[in-house]
Amino acid sequence: MTEDIRETEVDGIRTLLAHRSGPVSAGLFFRVGSADETLATRGITHLVEHLALHRHGVGDLHYNGATAGTFTHFHVTGDTSEVVEYLNGVCAALRDLPLERLETEKEILRTEAAGRSSGPGYDMPLWRYGAQGYGLPSYQELGLYRIDATAVRDWAATRFTRENAVLWITSDTVPDGLDLNLPSGPWQPLPAPTSTLPRTPAYFEGDDGVVVLDAVVPRSTAASLFADVFGKALFRDLRQEGGYSYAAECDYSPRDAEFATITALADSLPRKQDAVVGGFIDTLAALRAGRIEQSDLDAVRSARLKAYEIPDLAAAKLPSQALGVLTGHPVPGDDEHIAELHAVTVEDLHDVARKVWDNALLKVPGHRGADWAGFHEAPGGSTELLTGRRYAHRTHSDAALLIGREGVSLTSPHNQVSVRYSECAAMLAYADGGRRLIAEDGLSISVEPTLYHVFPAELAPIDAAVAPHSVIPMPARSPDRIPQPAPLRDPARPTPSRKSTAALWLFAALALFWGLVAVVGTADEFDPAVTASPDRVYVALLWILESGALFLLGRTWYRRRQGHGG
Repeated sequence: MTEDIRETEVDGIRTLLAHRSGPVSAGLFFRVGSADETLATRGITHLVEHLALHRHGVGDLHYNGATAGTFTHFHVTGDTSEVVEYLNGVCAALRDLPLERLETEKEILRTEAAGRSSGPGYDMPLWRYGAQGYGLPSYQELGLYRIDATAVRDWAATRFTRENAVLWITSDTVPDGLDLNLPSGPWQPLPAPTSTLPRTPAYFEGDDGVVVLDAVVPRSTAASLFADVFGKALFRDLRQEGGYSYAAECDYSPRDAEFATITALADSLPRKQDAVVGGFIDTLAALRAGRIEQSDLDAVRSARLKAYEIPDLAAAKLPSQALGVLTGHPVPGDDEHIAELHAVTVEDLHDVARKVWDNALLKVPGHRGADWAGFHEAPGGSTELLTGRRYAHRTHSDAALLIGREGVSLTSPHNQVSVRYSECAAMLAYADGGRRLIAEDGLSISVEPTLYHVFPAELAPIDAAVAPHSVIPMPARSPDRIPQPAPLRDPARPTPSRKSTAALWLFAALALFWGLVAVVGTADEFDPAVTASPDRVYVALLWILESGALFLLGRTWYRRRQGHGG
């Protein structure tokens, strides 16, 4: 803890204080976030945050709340009385949530999600961690469809407690009038990480045209500086020199008390995606090989040291210091951190680069792959196929569902996926009979009576086997949202145009006309009663014209069948 930050306690809540001139800012952290939920309760923490802020209404006070993977943060800026009123109001609401607004706030959260961009790296947690823990930020807040008032009240009473909170205020002293009385409850340890990757470095294929790489490494000053150097190298190689990307950057973000996630990305136009994938991997490979410029390290280190020149430094560091206290990660003092920055060498960055490569998960656009660079394809299917009754697909006879006592499997010529009932993170249940089972490893199977020869009544074994707390009753789907078998004709092929239809009829008429002329002409020329010496050249010409008409007719018909008509 830095010398200019003082630690005290307010109503049993650990509190950090530091002076800052001007308006007062404050924040109340709780050690609970989306990673503490399950897929079936996804969104409950965000819902509590919204309910706690409802009574503050609309005003000029600058305040907000945020729900992250491992924490929830209520923060405010204003004069002392406004800060006291806000913090008191948040804690009062957490003690007695306005549950009469439960359904309204759920709808607001769904609206918020509908208007929010998922971002290029939204699916990275899912592929690394699965549908649990640190992988849940990849998923929509599906729990909003099943969470009731009792669940919300219990979540607030057990997670939003005084022992599970840290308060920070940019003030020398604790403001008068604070009433932060919260229920007592134990500090919540950070969730244990899971993994769906049997080996790394690994890759998977994305569909958003962006190259993204993340890696989990031990938290250190060297790792944070490496992220800056990696970002600098990507920007130079892919934007300034290659001209392939607009955005090429890298970020370092603590995951828990011991590890951090380094995330790098680069965008591109479709025609340059091959170059970006190759250039991206080449840049990391160069750093892994030790080709790191001392000037790059010096530049990022100097930028980091400049942060210690800002006024009211202790106050600016309060949020990160409070978060460190909350998660159990000691934050070094100013002198200690400055010494660490000066001590980092190029060889330290080289060591981090090797760790990043070894633990990397890479998303590549389209069907490019990264096997050529030594990356292993992340599993998109299951190694086992469960036994059960077979239900064939309605239009693809080589695909089928297997519904058994242990779980459900989907088999097709190219892949197989299995979800065990005991490992089902959530099952989405639709009134029309559709079911979607999502396994803890992130794999999922959709059981749709419209697609498979299975009657809704035959889904009873699935409904009985999945744990009730994992079932999410979904709202009714409109008819156009219910999956239907693909038509036998490729739907990607356009309907033949009027032009191609007219051409088909024209060539058919020509073929018929020249066919009749050729038959009649041939019969006349070889009829002794008509002519004594047949004109063979004339006959050949007639049949050549007929052949041409037939060729045009056949070519037009074939192009219409292939979807090129028009």
